[in-house]
Amino acid sequence: MNFASVRIITDDVDRLVNFYEKVLGVSAERPAPVFAELVLPSCTLAIGHSQTVQLFGAGSAVAADNHTVIIEFRVHDVDAEYERLKRFVDEWVKEPTTMPWGNRAVLFRDPDGNLVNLFAPVTEEAIKRFSGRR
Repeated sequence: MNFASVRIITDDVDRLVNFYEKVLGVSAERPAPVFAELVLPSCTLAIGHSQTVQLFGAGSAVAADNHTVIIEFRVHDVDAEYERLKRFVDEWVKEPTTMPWGNRAVLFRDPDGNLVNLFAPVTEEAIKRFSGRR
């Protein structure tokens, strides 16, 4: 089994696609006006309009109502990313911090309120834990 993607449901696909294109530095693929994919070497972030929820089952997902998932991206330099993103991220949850498990991380919310974590392993143990991973 291969992990394929994470999909965010939103009422404003264009706004969220624009935001994640800036964060991730890639252009979205738009196979339909109500759906987009931002494809990275390690994962795909899909964005679907709330109109598409009916295809999965009415009420199975609710736009801008995530309170349990953190979308995480490993980066080379958390502090540099923090400086780069300051001009268009409106809500910072946690400024760059080294976590007890050895990752340096910064946490913010996307325009729909979803939590996004950018992290880099910085301690010897954390670096070892991620060696060999993409």
